[in-house]
Amino acid sequence: MRILLAGASGFLGTRLVGRLRAAGHDLTLLVRRPAREAGEATWEPSAGQLDPALVAGADAVINLAGAGVGDKRWNARYKGLIRSSRVDTAGTIAQTVRGLAAADRPRVLLQSSAVGWYGDTGDRPVTEESPAGTGFLADVCRVWEAAVRPAEDAGIRVALLRTGLPLDSRGGLLKPQMLPFRLGVGARLGGGGQWVPWIGLSDWLGATEFLLERDDLAGPVNMVGPEPVTNATFTRVLGRVLNRPAVLQVPGIALQVALGEFAHEALRSQRVLPGVLQRAGFTFAQPTLEAALRAAVDQESNAVA
Repeated sequence: MRILLAGASGFLGTRLVGRLRAAGHDLTLLVRRPAREAGEATWEPSAGQLDPALVAGADAVINLAGAGVGDKRWNARYKGLIRSSRVDTAGTIAQTVRGLAAADRPRVLLQSSAVGWYGDTGDRPVTEESPAGTGFLADVCRVWEAAVRPAEDAGIRVALLRTGLPLDSRGGLLKPQMLPFRLGVGARLGGGGQWVPWIGLSDWLGATEFLLERDDLAGPVNMVGPEPVTNATFTRVLGRVLNRPAVLQVPGIALQVALGEFAHEALRSQRVLPGVLQRAGFTFAQPTLEAALRAAVDQESNAVA
């Protein structure tokens, strides 16, 4: 396919670029700086600027753009950036798609979203049919997903990738935990009873390719593993994989001091299930947390070697 991809410099984007190019796809990467290499094109989503010819030449568009939720301590300004960096990019792409002649529109738009949509679900399992929750990230997800409706209205197949916590030792949730766990001071967060919606990195990449190719799949798709676990179980399994003790606890009040408002999101419970992927017959290469963590640790070891 000819694929237009936004957010290629992020944790997931860099890995998806390699995967798609290895599969033989022709990628054009949208960048906000002047294009420096072949296969790059400049856009300015904050101003709603995207060359329609770039979109008209694509079979598929993938949008993973958005400021990292946990990259900085939250304040009003950074929360505004988290929201605008998602809504501006999604809206610019969707409006550009809608403005094209029907024959020039891409066949599919894969739009990043997050399990933050569901808010804190406690012990209740949720699937794609579950309603939006409450809280800052749930509110962001609502306006984020709404921003691509013009593309849906134009008849484009839109899949909303409600991503959980991809596991890779080089980034995302796992990277900052590797050193303390290797030092034997890994700890569960708060009471540890909150559910963690993890997914193995290779399964996230595989599911994204799966959604590119399945013309019958549209709407929200939970990009999570089939067996969510509690934070206490996650902590215990990671300790076992690294052959280190993991019996400590970080009290909730300590997280609030360290993380500020983001601590409430870090402690939320989300028992999210991949209903759409399972019904569609997607096969998880890493269906258990231990398999996903061992794969992540093996990747780190291979990279060092």
